[in-house]
Amino acid sequence: MSNEAVAPANIASYIDHTLLKPEASEADVLKVCAEAVEYKFKSVCVNPVWVKTVTKALKGSGVLTCSVIGFPLGATPSDVKAFEARGAVLDGADEIDMVINMASARANDKGALVDDIRAVSEVVHAGDAILKVIIETSMLTDEQKVIACEAAVEAGADFVKTSTGFNGGGATVEDIALMRKTVGPELGVKASGGVRSLADAQAMIAAGATRIGASSGIAIVKGEQGSSAY
Repeated sequence: MSNEAVAPANIASYIDHTLLKPEASEADVLKVCAEAVEYKFKSVCVNPVWVKTVTKALKGSGVLTCSVIGFPLGATPSDVKAFEARGAVLDGADEIDMVINMASARANDKGALVDDIRAVSEVVHAGDAILKVIIETSMLTDEQKVIACEAAVEAGADFVKTSTGFNGGGATVEDIALMRKTVGPELGVKASGGVRSLADAQAMIAAGATRIGASSGIAIVKGEQGSSAY
């Protein structure tokens, strides 16, 4: 990957400005949208109940609407994830971040992972949206991370993503490098969970990340230290 650090002035275009706390209010969501427009973040990432609100608030701004599916456990049936994803896309989501079935990943069951991801990929792409696949790296061995990434590629995903930020652990440079090596140069790789500073973000991008998920986006672009994973 590039040895040159991404300049603070350009880092905002990598960031999915994230608010996934279950207790977030409409005022909280609208504040995050206003911040994303001001700082020109790539997207605002919220739970599905807020997609319509975010889409309306961001209209004409160039900032994308992102939502999460099967979040944060990934332990819902694939057809339910597909239904949830279809609804989010119909509500205006440009991008979907889904959580895989962790039991399948830990059992090294690549076929089951492909089926799970493909069920969502088909409906997301039918709606001209982008699919990111959260593999929850902190729960997997390196071998299992590779299998999950390979499944995402085979199932037609557009990105692989490290973490939900809710189940322990978060993005590491080592995991980003492994994921990039596994998926090759074409797929996106998203670092999320624990990316709280400009230095963190630059290190992830240097290792191969093409997107950063963070609630500390403003601190990152200001070169300050954020306080929470999400």
